[in-house]
Amino acid sequence: MSVFSGRFLTFEGVDGAGKSTHIEWVCEQLRQAGIDVCQTREPGGTPIGEKLRELLLHEPMHLQTETLLMFAARNEHLRSLIEPALARGQWVVCDRFTDATFAYQGGGRELGLERVAQLANWVHPGFKPDRTWLFDVPLEVARERLSRTRTLDRFEQEQDQFFIRTRTVYLDHARNEPGRFKVIDATQSIETVRLELQADLKQLIALWGKGSS
Repeated sequence: MSVFSGRFLTFEGVDGAGKSTHIEWVCEQLRQAGIDVCQTREPGGTPIGEKLRELLLHEPMHLQTETLLMFAARNEHLRSLIEPALARGQWVVCDRFTDATFAYQGGGRELGLERVAQLANWVHPGFKPDRTWLFDVPLEVARERLSRTRTLDRFEQEQDQFFIRTRTVYLDHARNEPGRFKVIDATQSIETVRLELQADLKQLIALWGKGSS
């Protein structure tokens, strides 16, 4: 059970799954329900984290360096932003968290899940999101969506097998933690996805209330 009075909600999925389309909308839904929301992202969320984000997304580096920098940014993010917000009773909505490192570095880049688990147990032992929405799409859908968007970063430029391994780890984690994860079929229309999210949010608010009072 969390020691914090707030709640931690995360969005996950391979690049091109469409999760970013819904994050601000979910935050607005929570605000309309009277909940104090803190919206953030990984890597990033703090001045140091945003500088590390630029390096991670655009500079080639050794896999172990990449993974350590992910957790360096995460440690700063947790201590400076996430934990203080949760202690105040806010609901923190974060675009990616440690599930992404398991999926991308552990699975996609084939570092292995044990190395990632060791770092997670050091940086945030026992701490996990209260709810994780996993936006899931087949590879061909993700690729087609990416082809219509911005200039691709070095993760988005990876080959098909990288994305297949990444998606596999995400789905494995969702199967192993069905109480935390909600898998969203992100091939559906935006309207259908938001109806699904809205129904889940209503259940979560009814279950948890609106934070500290």
